[in-house]
Amino acid sequence: MTNSIQTIPLANLTIIFIPTIITLVILFKWSLNSGNALYAVIRMLIQLLLIGYLLSFIFETENAGLILLVLLIMITASGWIALSSLDVQRGALFKYSFLSILTGGGMTLFLVTEGVLDLDPWYKPQLLIPLAGMVFANAMNSVSLAAERLNAEIKNGVPYLEARRTALHAALIPLVNSLFAVGLVSLPGMMTGQILSGVSPLIAVRYQIMVMLMIFGSAGITAALFLVLSRKEFRA
Repeated sequence: MTNSIQTIPLANLTIIFIPTIITLVILFKWSLNSGNALYAVIRMLIQLLLIGYLLSFIFETENAGLILLVLLIMITASGWIALSSLDVQRGALFKYSFLSILTGGGMTLFLVTEGVLDLDPWYKPQLLIPLAGMVFANAMNSVSLAAERLNAEIKNGVPYLEARRTALHAALIPLVNSLFAVGLVSLPGMMTGQILSGVSPLIAVRYQIMVMLMIFGSAGITAALFLVLSRKEFRA
């Protein structure tokens, strides 16, 4: 198998806009929020183009300080975004969200990069930043789901310990479902990308196992930490 992936010409890339345009037209005809969907598509394009240029710059510089700054920004942003759906004071909970993602996600990322992959140098951006994105994004989602469910349970008068168990269970449902589905219903992103680039499926499977367990472990630890640390805020 070859180890190169096909470059998509820009003219060919425009073809995938056809189903997107059809979907936007359907939303408009059915009097749904087509404007918001269009804004989301445009924003996605701008964000991905900007991050493409930014990552190209970071990969070329390979500066440890810059990589740490990027990781700090990712953790800070994920800690804040995780609380966006709550009707309680985000500022009071942010420190718990940040600390939980830093601890649960950071520990898991360290084990993957220094133990499983043994990166040299440790800050190799081509691997560290994409892996950090997977870890922190899923940790963020787990905090968001756990916080929202805990808040709802507490408001309904459920005792804290029972509400905490329910919240952690709810936070992990998407990830547990993905563990059940992988290989049967879906071929996840990393595995698909490696196979498309010519990597042997047997090697790609090893990486996907690493990613699935990395995501599940970091999300579970992060959500549990947040639920424990934020107890007084939700009981106030």
